[in-house]
Amino acid sequence: MLQIELQLFEQLLNELQDYISPMQVNGHVMAIIDCLCCFANNAMHFNYKKPAITDDFILDIKDSRHPVIERNLPPGEAYIANDIYLDPATQQIIILTGPNMSGKSAVLRQTALITLMAHMGSFVPASDAKISLTDKIFTRVGASDNLSGGESTFMVEMNETASIINNLTKRSLILLDEIGRGTSTYDGISIAWSIAEFLHNSPHQPKTLFATHYHELNELENKFSGIKNFHVTNKEVGNKIIFLRKLAPGGSTHSFGIHVARMAGMPPALIERANEILKQLEDSREAGSAVNLDENIKKLSTPKMQLSIFDAHSITFDEIRKLLEEVDINRLTPVEALLKLQEIKGKVK
Repeated sequence: MLQIELQLFEQLLNELQDYISPMQVNGHVMAIIDCLCCFANNAMHFNYKKPAITDDFILDIKDSRHPVIERNLPPGEAYIANDIYLDPATQQIIILTGPNMSGKSAVLRQTALITLMAHMGSFVPASDAKISLTDKIFTRVGASDNLSGGESTFMVEMNETASIINNLTKRSLILLDEIGRGTSTYDGISIAWSIAEFLHNSPHQPKTLFATHYHELNELENKFSGIKNFHVTNKEVGNKIIFLRKLAPGGSTHSFGIHVARMAGMPPALIERANEILKQLEDSREAGSAVNLDENIKKLSTPKMQLSIFDAHSITFDEIRKLLEEVDINRLTPVEALLKLQEIKGKVK
């Protein structure tokens, strides 16, 4: 019985042999059609525009948007679009500074995604886009280590950056995010500065977006014609910072790291002490003694320690106060009020 079934199966395979190749071709064609339909559907629903792939070396994107982030925004919130212009002759490298969480990395990523989408044959999230023919998109974004290979985060960063430097071409697009942050301040600034110099002076002149918190790199604009400073705008209202997420010419001199630490829920006493240290360091810089950061750190005053039975309660009361400030009493239902009261009671305990 088994032998008969095997014979029937072999006979069936022989009969289907002539149809396998046409089926594979049809499957390939259907996959292409499915991909193109997806491109068309996205273009119609999300206001994508047809890009122009040019043979020159200019990247000019008007009102660029991140195709993933804009799809995940809260209802009614519009994505803040930005213009991106890179030209080896006039603006080869953009040094991008701005506060933490302001959107610097998003600008880098959307530039790479739009370039890639254009080369795939898709419309792009922009009002207009002229994309130069690009052979490689190099990125050094994020932080991770290689424990199995015995490599630290900084070593991985340097390996990846070295790979970019050694393989770039005149048609490459390079995106660098926070190069040099994994080592000491002076080493990091020195490496980041020399990388920007090398890319500018390279005979290939690759188009580069370089996001950094090293505000010292803003000085590169005064030394090299092809390097321009841009920053992500923000607005300070009282003790709060509002991220406007709009690119503007010029460098930023403040990262607002302490504001972000407060937003993350750091204890108020810790935030207050960080502000004290920052003020002392800034005062030293204004006094002209910021040549040696180590010396200024040695001069920092120690906090006045005072034991108090109210310290822990003060932190709790600050949390409760913040919680109550966020409550809209006019829209609070009785059930929500009871739940909020239970939450406050839990904090007191």
